[in-house]
Amino acid sequence: MRRGLKLVPLVALSTAVVEVVVFVLLGRWIGFGWTVLLLLAASMLGLALLRREGMRAWRGFRAAVDAGRPPGEEATNGLVGLAGALLLALPGLTTGVVGLLLLVPPLRRLVRGRIQALTERRVSAAVAGDLFGPRRVRVRRGQPQQTPQPAVYEPPVGGSPGEAIEGEIVEPRRP
Repeated sequence: MRRGLKLVPLVALSTAVVEVVVFVLLGRWIGFGWTVLLLLAASMLGLALLRREGMRAWRGFRAAVDAGRPPGEEATNGLVGLAGALLLALPGLTTGVVGLLLLVPPLRRLVRGRIQALTERRVSAAVAGDLFGPRRVRVRRGQPQQTPQPAVYEPPVGGSPGEAIEGEIVEPRRP
């Protein structure tokens, strides 16, 4: 079992405890009736946004596929929007706030970028290229790093010197 899946029950339990504490504190501050009304309004807003974000995600995905572009950016953007709307629809004030934050465009782009980077590290370079398009690499000017030469000279594979060959950039796995 993956390490993250072992934490799911603990995260769910702690989220429930935090939700109850926030509900009680807010109920004491603004009153029980207003707190329940706020909770219901947030859930209704979340349900409406869930449908809208789902349709937006599907349209963006279809448009990318129809245009022949990699659909990864639209898919991750749609998933972040759906997660935000789902968190807002869940009955809870802290999950609602987190859901609203995921729907704010600058934070949504930030989370989408983190999800994309995480996905690119976990899948092969070919799959990442199919999902998100060509990868961008940083090239720094300066002296090239010296790599140890093999004991026996091996001619380059695939063509004459100076001829471009097709390939992909494979990054080493990070611990």
